Amino acid sequence: MIREVQLGKNGITENFIGMLKVHFSNCRTVKVSVLKSAREDRDDLKKIADELLKHLGENYTARVIGFKIVLKKWRQPRIEVKK
Repeated sequence: MIREVQLGKNGITENFIGMLKVHFSNCRTVKVSVLKSAREDRDDLKKIADELLKHLGENYTARVIGFKIVLKKWRQPRIEVKK
């Protein structure tokens, strides 16, 4: 099951992070639609994704697809392989 939430002009707040954690208690994947009021261009999405991961912790990964950020929760921390 995939949940979808919207990130608007208020940006990343404690309430938004709390809402994400509630959704992650029920499912493993959450799609965050970043509205135009929360971003200026597509480069801002990577910054927003990094900030979300910083707030959520190391058991989460993020992937930017279009103007959506797909967040996924893992049982164990994910280790990125540097090439």
